[in-house]
Amino acid sequence: MKQTLFLLPALLLGTVAFAQGLDPVLLTKPATDAWPTYSGDYSGRRFSPLTQINQTNIKDLSLAWVSHLTPGPGAPPSPFFRNGPGNPRTIVGGEIDEPVPVRGAGHISGAVLQVNGILYISEPDNAWAVDARDGTILWHYFWKTKGGTHIGNRGMGMYKDWVYFETPDDYLVSLDAKTGKERWHKVISDFNQQYFSTIAPIVIGNHLLVGTADDLDAPGFLQSFDPETGELQWKWYSEPEKMGDPGSETWPNLDAMRHGGAGTWVPGSYDPDLHLYYFGTANPTPAFSGATREGDDLYTSSIVALNVDTGKLAWAFQPSPHDTHDWDAAQTPVIVDGTFAGKPRKLLLDASRNGYFFVLDRTTGEHLLTVPFADTLNWSTGLDKLGRPIRNPNKDASPGGVLVSPPSDGIVNWQPPTYDPQTGLFYVAMEEPYSEYYRTEPNVRALQGLNGVQEQRVGNKGKYIIAIDYKTGKIVWRHLQPSAGEGAENTGLTTTAGKLLFGGDASGNLVAYDPANGNPLWHTHLGRVSNAVETYMLDGRQYILAASGDSLFAFALNF
Repeated sequence: MKQTLFLLPALLLGTVAFAQGLDPVLLTKPATDAWPTYSGDYSGRRFSPLTQINQTNIKDLSLAWVSHLTPGPGAPPSPFFRNGPGNPRTIVGGEIDEPVPVRGAGHISGAVLQVNGILYISEPDNAWAVDARDGTILWHYFWKTKGGTHIGNRGMGMYKDWVYFETPDDYLVSLDAKTGKERWHKVISDFNQQYFSTIAPIVIGNHLLVGTADDLDAPGFLQSFDPETGELQWKWYSEPEKMGDPGSETWPNLDAMRHGGAGTWVPGSYDPDLHLYYFGTANPTPAFSGATREGDDLYTSSIVALNVDTGKLAWAFQPSPHDTHDWDAAQTPVIVDGTFAGKPRKLLLDASRNGYFFVLDRTTGEHLLTVPFADTLNWSTGLDKLGRPIRNPNKDASPGGVLVSPPSDGIVNWQPPTYDPQTGLFYVAMEEPYSEYYRTEPNVRALQGLNGVQEQRVGNKGKYIIAIDYKTGKIVWRHLQPSAGEGAENTGLTTTAGKLLFGGDASGNLVAYDPANGNPLWHTHLGRVSNAVETYMLDGRQYILAASGDSLFAFALNF
């Protein structure tokens, strides 16, 4: 009887929650009873003010529920579906009769939205709604794909009663959040040019911001769609469109510029006061050689600030000018209001794939600080007058091979960092690997823009979680993760006011650390934590949410 009384209100609350929609005010507040966008709020800090789970009681954290999500056109009978055996709530969409078979796409790697007690989860070609209280699957949507690169999906976006996600074959799909029924789908980019789409859409006012990536050398761009109708509002290219445009002087000619790559495949951050959206662009192409694109190659491998109403560039800063090692600037920037050099500043913090930590004034893009945060860096000879690392041309690929750190995977990759306002520290999971770069062909444009270069990973000094004092760039602590060999990935991080730092380690553990010193306080083995940890409060109970492969795990205190 006690169990029945507990479940019935949960079912009723779930029904009411579907009718409420998303309050846009939640997007501007640190995450508490909702996680309504990629980073929890617009700031990119991934910090929650929740304190119910804290250092005193973390030892009592235990599994609340687990839900296994099966991708595909028809899931097998499952007790996780609220409406009984089978999969009657799976909705199938797409523009072809039979989907192209893909392998290895069934894993949760992006953000999980939590709004009004409902979780919204995506994988390549799939989306689900799940009850946040018990893991019950409410509906499932499957997109029949034409193919494309299925390397992951960064999550969904939400506006009113509608959710949005991108498909690898370059469609933006809008679903009714209550039922999973498709409202519309729109083309993001040309599938025949080998674009592919993974980014989590970001909703800002009446703008739905959508990016894309490419497998060849097509130009990158960010677009804004109307979340009501799906109509295009504006499109910003990450290389200038014609010679004479700002930035075109950093390219040798129009052909190189318009085949320069620089996809936009990781969500950014937003300042509601300045009305600017901050995000990173990917590497130029050819990726491993600059022989056909002499110059800085703006706005590739750059941090960019756009006006969200017009799509016009406000400023840009380039962490890797004339990148020749595939060092995307595609990490989510973190925005912080703090002091720097004794003065209050609106700041942007970024730990870049190339191994340097940057602090910028986010109003103007002015450079304030550049420091390396890895001991193995060997590709630069110093900093230029703009605070950008100066590339050492002797570290470009050669017939005999050259040893470079970091490799193309970077010191960090796309997995998000976190900032804790209680400690004033910036946290990121990183590693210190090496690769040999070999030139095997002349300097000509080649498949995937690799330009006749091969890369071979040759070693790794270790994987760490580190804490950086943004005011000085000093590393306050480094925690060496247990070794798991090559192939183990780092994960994104989240901090809470309970004085906890959550993340996965290289051995497949979900871990809670002390953010003051990096000491582990609690852990449990999941196999591999495949997304960045999130947290939310629901019915007076705080949950910690993490994914491993196709499974979603929720943890809470026993009381």
